[in-house]
Amino acid sequence: MIEAKLLGRNAIGVDVNPEAINLSNDNLNFTIQTNSKIFTRQGNARDISFVKDNSINMICTHPPYADIIKYSENIPEDISHLHYEEFLLAMKDVATEANRVLKKNAICAFMIGDIREKGYIRPLGMETMNIFLEAGFKIKEIIIKEQHNCRSTEYWQKKRKKFLMLAHEYIFVLEKEGKKFS
Repeated sequence: MIEAKLLGRNAIGVDVNPEAINLSNDNLNFTIQTNSKIFTRQGNARDISFVKDNSINMICTHPPYADIIKYSENIPEDISHLHYEEFLLAMKDVATEANRVLKKNAICAFMIGDIREKGYIRPLGMETMNIFLEAGFKIKEIIIKEQHNCRSTEYWQKKRKKFLMLAHEYIFVLEKEGKKFS
């Protein structure tokens, strides 16, 4: 949101957690000589019905990694409380909404990683990418973001679920197929 404001772009920031909205609003409280319109709104990526069909040029998001870290305590719409399979079902709604609001040939980028469960890797990143492909996106890029020297590594080494100890995350850059959403 800050980068959008600095670049003079219009942007809508949506987050399920009102604390994140308040923090964003505080961080956006500066003056710059642009004509950008920046809005924040508490909401849920599964239902952004306040956004018109085929009206957005780019979506940039970072969904939770299923129920690895609880993003909130008492927000029913928070998908960080969903177990793996439930999370993937919720991401189908997210992908459908993203497809609905994006203009044809617009970009949807998201960062997500895999998770470790009972000593095995669950390919959350690839499964989420496939959900977006099924919703009508094409892959433009898959960027592998190396995970090293994280400030939180020591914290997560002490936890049972060590998803941050995986060596990478993905940044998927997808394009909405040229046909209009219907």
